Amino acid sequence: MTELIYEVKNLTKVFETGFFRTSKIVALNDVTFNVSKGDVLSIVGESGSGKSTLAKILLKLEKPTSGKILYKGGVDLSEIDNRRYWREVQAVFQDPYASFNPVHKVDHVLKAPLKNYFDHLSERDIYNRIKETLEFVGLRASETLGKYPHQFSGGQLQRIMIARALLVDPEVLIADEPVSMIDASLRIEILNLLHDINVKKGITILFITHDLSLASYISNKILVLYRGGKSWSMVILRRLSRIHCIHILNY
Repeated sequence: MTELIYEVKNLTKVFETGFFRTSKIVALNDVTFNVSKGDVLSIVGESGSGKSTLAKILLKLEKPTSGKILYKGGVDLSEIDNRRYWREVQAVFQDPYASFNPVHKVDHVLKAPLKNYFDHLSERDIYNRIKETLEFVGLRASETLGKYPHQFSGGQLQRIMIARALLVDPEVLIADEPVSMIDASLRIEILNLLHDINVKKGITILFITHDLSLASYISNKILVLYRGGKSWSMVILRRLSRIHCIHILNY
């Protein structure tokens, strides 16, 4: 039986705005789905459908209003130590430029997670690990280390951020619109890299996008959010063999 990474049950998130006359915005409404080990699950939806809110809740950056998320073996996500969880679950975000401090060389963002989680490593071990990971994502250490963010293209910076996530050997990678700010000609390269990460490293991937064509290219499952989601049905997609089902959440 395939191990479940996430069991999301009746997840709801409501934001309140205003001071004197508050109004409520339902970002997620009664969302239920599972993620198995080794899945590439795409979460697809239009702007405002709740995709990024769902990602933030899965990353423990937001708390749900109601519902439950069980992680690996049925442990409630709220009870898991953040430090342990954030080593096992890493993220890559939409804007690669915003992920870097322009006054620091890219070495800083690569060394930080290793020094945080693997403080026993020597400087030589850190360099070797970074070099190996950069090569995996298609970059050379000799052409990457020692440079500032402005010296790289958006595609190169996103590869560096993916390398940063891989350095701590995560079990899950949450990629929130990782190719939306990259030239269209380079998007397929990042998608192929994510596919290799899944196949060669066995990392479960949650790929968030508004583009159904990108989702259909990379995923084996697709979760479609519409107005926060409420009920869901399953549709078999026969056109692409790599996709076996679409989960559609309707408001």
